[in-house]
Amino acid sequence: MKSLIIYNIKTLYTNNHQPPVKGELMKDLVTFNDCYIFIEEGIIKKIGTGDYHNLINDNTKLYNAEQAIAIPGLIDSHTHLVFGGSREHEFSKKISGVDYLDILKQGGGILSTVKQTKQASFEELYLQAKKTLDEMLLFGVTTIEAKSGYGLELQTEIKTLQVLKQLNEDQPIDIHITYLGAHALPVEYKNRRNEFIDKVIEDLLIIKKEGLAEYVDVFCETGVFDAKETKKILKAAKLLGFKLRVHTDEIDSIGGTQVALNLEAKTVDHLMAITDKDIKEMAKTDTIANLLPSTSFFLNKSYAPARKLIDSGVAVSVSSDYNPGSTPSENYQLTLQISGNKLRMLPSEVLTAATINPAFSLDIDKNKGSLEEGKDADIVLLNCKNLDYFIYHYGINHTKSVFKKGKLVVKDRNLVKEKPYEIS
Repeated sequence: MKSLIIYNIKTLYTNNHQPPVKGELMKDLVTFNDCYIFIEEGIIKKIGTGDYHNLINDNTKLYNAEQAIAIPGLIDSHTHLVFGGSREHEFSKKISGVDYLDILKQGGGILSTVKQTKQASFEELYLQAKKTLDEMLLFGVTTIEAKSGYGLELQTEIKTLQVLKQLNEDQPIDIHITYLGAHALPVEYKNRRNEFIDKVIEDLLIIKKEGLAEYVDVFCETGVFDAKETKKILKAAKLLGFKLRVHTDEIDSIGGTQVALNLEAKTVDHLMAITDKDIKEMAKTDTIANLLPSTSFFLNKSYAPARKLIDSGVAVSVSSDYNPGSTPSENYQLTLQISGNKLRMLPSEVLTAATINPAFSLDIDKNKGSLEEGKDADIVLLNCKNLDYFIYHYGINHTKSVFKKGKLVVKDRNLVKEKPYEIS
């Protein structure tokens, strides 16, 4: 049986509480100093200190961590991975103060991305997203959630979902796929809202039959879809067996959080405008508050009330919201550092919000999200003195190496390509 020992680890950090992890438990980490991780067939068999030589046999490979720290593979549970083109041509307008609605009227914003995504071939979308995934992996991301939503009609949505499905098979990062058909109202449906909503619900049957998505999401916000419309779509999705995620409370609180909680959504995302009442209600549930601080940073908007959420007993995760309009960055480590600086989260809470809580929201916490015996060996080694340094020293890539199910996929901050997943 093939085995691997990662040794000479300075400190290992993990939150091993049963998720969803809430309140004071979010900062309660297990740590091992001067330790090793023993792995067999991609599974963690032992985490220990002291001598490990009795575990070595003819099929054992050794990897020297060189006093790096170890954390679980990072889980980015809100991304818009696949899209055509980019939107840098709007950046000068944004920072000059041009309102988003005015950019939209000029054919920009999400409409620009929808147009470019429709025009792009499967191969073009695949190659652009694959490049993004390579960058994410270099930053220690080993699992993501990724949404469609830049088609706004079935043919392009299916093309996007098929790209995601193929990418999940072809590269190391696990991709959990969400259908976001109700991302915006297409121009051609401006005066036919109900018809578009009925079309999204009708398309759910095809998405389900083809097995193209695990989740369904809706953007419940002023100027997009209201709470009643969101409920109609999500109820239909739940009846078909989809799990639910909801964009809401980004600008205004219009009832989306309550709809999400009533329908037992896995996550409610954004939440900059969440009310105290909804925070209190969410604390009674297992729904994860998925915060997206990089979006607030890029758009110069207010941040979600992370401290209030955590102190009220809500389980919190943090995600990048990678997309071409409001978070064009693969640097998930920066998202975590913004979470510390702007959301006022402790480094230990940030780690919990980037590992075990998003794992719970994706129903993979039995195998991922923490470093424990019996779980997958998704491990990131960081060139840091300690966990605090990881969040404190911002804007750079701290990754040393990344293991995916015990296979080396990043070595010395470079992708392992010549001999994929093998340790030299």
